[in-house]
Amino acid sequence: MLGEPWLGDVLIVGYLAFLTLIWFVMVLAVSKWGRSWEILRPEHSPEKTPSVSVCIPARNEALNIGACVQAVLNSDWPELEIIVVDDRSDDDTGEVARSVANGDSRLRVIDGVEPPSGWAGKPWACFRAAKESKGAWLIFVDADVRLDPKAIQAIVETAAQHNLSMLSLFGTWIVEGFWESVLVPAVGWLIRGAIDLDKVNDISQVEAFANGQCIAMRRDSYFGVEGHQSVKDQVLEDVRFAEVVKRNGMGVQVRPAPWAFKVRLYRSLKEIVNGYTKNLYEGLGRNPVAGFGAALFLCVCALLPFVLAILLLVGVLFLGWNVVPLTTVGWLWGIVALQFLFRYRQEKRDGRSGWYACAQPIANVLVIWILLRSTMKVSVAWKGRQFIDGKAQ
Repeated sequence: MLGEPWLGDVLIVGYLAFLTLIWFVMVLAVSKWGRSWEILRPEHSPEKTPSVSVCIPARNEALNIGACVQAVLNSDWPELEIIVVDDRSDDDTGEVARSVANGDSRLRVIDGVEPPSGWAGKPWACFRAAKESKGAWLIFVDADVRLDPKAIQAIVETAAQHNLSMLSLFGTWIVEGFWESVLVPAVGWLIRGAIDLDKVNDISQVEAFANGQCIAMRRDSYFGVEGHQSVKDQVLEDVRFAEVVKRNGMGVQVRPAPWAFKVRLYRSLKEIVNGYTKNLYEGLGRNPVAGFGAALFLCVCALLPFVLAILLLVGVLFLGWNVVPLTTVGWLWGIVALQFLFRYRQEKRDGRSGWYACAQPIANVLVIWILLRSTMKVSVAWKGRQFIDGKAQ
């Protein structure tokens, strides 16, 4: 019979080998994720220009809406209208949007009204914008998005080339300050890494996804599935809408296009925590096994190696521990180094300096906490609205 010390050694080696394999693969995967699906910036002007309506739902977005509208007005697209739905804001959202346009007839600002019973605010604002629009293509962008002048051309041409009814893009995050820089890329890449673009972009597969920061749809396809009315009560309306469109046999794709837009998602630690609390559990299909399982996986594979590496190093160097081989301590620190390298490669791919890779242990703790909070929290509030079990009240 095997003795316990032998069994313990096998378990330790197995655990370390498992972690090494995981982080080595993830380091390699950073540079490869989504590359085959990326959209390049168009070099030439378009030959055909169908009409496009850019629809912007905006609630209390006075800090963002001006730059958002200005970026769309700068678009290299002749057949363009912009519809901003000022969703009963308590600030100067509507006034800021109008002042930036300075009388440009391409912009219309619509005053929002109370959503009908059973509607969440954002789907209702998007639906109103679509109903007011005239474009053959509808492009929904959040008020914190800054479109590149060539983004609309890339969207329309890519969708036409691949016969898509819906096309959504991943852009680039704007991060300012410590907490945004630590957390937004960590959670953002956790979400992106969980998406198999090959399956999502294959019409024969059931998987569907969309990034609500930028979603484009053909007008006839949008109203053919009743638009946002089909997801009127959903807090994660973007993903649910993509699922509806794909179930109806239409082409749906989500593609990376880091140049196409920039977005500043949140401006404080509180906003980051509340925003991701609202979305993460929904993104896991409200499956408690998936929610707690993801948190446990991060605890075991991301956080625990840091804790053990520090604890064992202190014990060996300062407390005289002699039962732990130095090779084990060194192996653990090698795994920690792989985690730092993983985050560093993420930072560099996103065009940042890479220094915030040093804060990855802090990110691990906070991401685990947000995951657990999202999984256990039945009711969440966002922009003055209440959601219970992912549905508007």
